[in-house]
Amino acid sequence: MMFNWLSLITGLFYIVLGGVVIYYKFFFTVLEPTVAYAMGGLLMLYGIFRIYRAISKIKNTENEK
Repeated sequence: MMFNWLSLITGLFYIVLGGVVIYYKFFFTVLEPTVAYAMGGLLMLYGIFRIYRAISKIKNTENEK
């Protein structure tokens, strides 16, 4: 159960990290704008995926009880 909540927090972290990469165009090195937008977008999509997966697992766990 705790893993699902940590997955939610991690998903939020990825979304914020994607926004930071897009805004500052930096991820361990200076990025070209197109690379920064692509990488930031992928990080945000992965964060959304993790949040969706965590929420579905939390709902399934509650339904089993």
